[in-house]
Order: sequence, then C-alpha cells, then structure tokens
Amino acid sequence: MSTPTSSHAYGIGLITLLVGLSASVVFYTSFYLPESLAKPSVSENILEPEKELIIEIVPGAVIEGNESYVPNKATALLTINNKVIWKNNDDTAHTVTPDHRYTDGFSGEFGSTGVLKPGDTYEFLFTEEQEIPYHCQPHPWMKGKISVEKSRF
Repeated sequence: MSTPTSSHAYGIGLITLLVGLSASVVFYTSFYLPESLAKPSVSENILEPEKELIIEIVPGAVIEGNESYVPNKATALLTINNKVIWKNNDDTAHTVTPDHRYTDGFSGEFGSTGVLKPGDTYEFLFTEEQEIPYHCQPHPWMKGKISVEKSRF
C-alpha cells in the first residue's frame, strides 16, 4: 500500500491555487473591469452639440489687469454649445486649470495638460451641469468661469 507523498499533495494544492487564480483573473478582466471603466450613457444631442463655444485667451492676457479669457464668464448649454474650445491668441503660453479638481462623468478630468503655446487650443466636452472657476497656472491673476446648464429647448 502506497501513501501519498507530501510532494504529490503539494502538486495538487498548487494546481488548485493556479486554477482559482486563473478564474479570478478571467472574472476581473471580463466582467468587473469593463463595467468599472464604462462611461455613463449620454444623449447623442449632448455628445454632438449644435455648435461650439470658443473662449479666447486674448493678446496681452499675461499683463495683470488686462482681459484674459474672453468671454470671462461663459455659459455653455447642453445640446447647444457644450463643446468648449479655449484658443490661445496671446504670444505667451497659458493653461486652463480648474480652481478645484473637476471630473466629467463622460469626458474625464477637466483642465489642459501642460501649457497652450501661442495658437494652441484646448477643448472639452461638458456632459453635466456644473460651474467651474478656472485660472492660468503660471499667471494666477488670469481667471475665468464656465457655467454649464441645461438648454431650455
């Protein structure tokens, strides 16, 4: 009569552990991960608004006391002009940086990554009502505010 050796029991335990880990990885990558990364359902009218809202960083914006973001207090309407484009028309690099971190459920984190060199643009598609004060990181006196509201139509 032969008795199982400890290496035989060790092998069965290792196979059981590997099968369990494999099943966990398959569940995580097939079911959990895609659901956690899925974007919310957003109306096609919001994803493709009628027009764009352009906010200019005007020439001379770097000089304290001058106008900077024009319009300075902009209102974007969902389905109408909720795709907002900031265009740097100044001869100095600037940013569009939220005063407080804001993440849109569909479009992600708001704020330009790096600086906008002269002639560059930054665009963001707002899909939720919100009011966001923002500024230029290297020039904090440059301030603006964007309000996103439901359209009345």
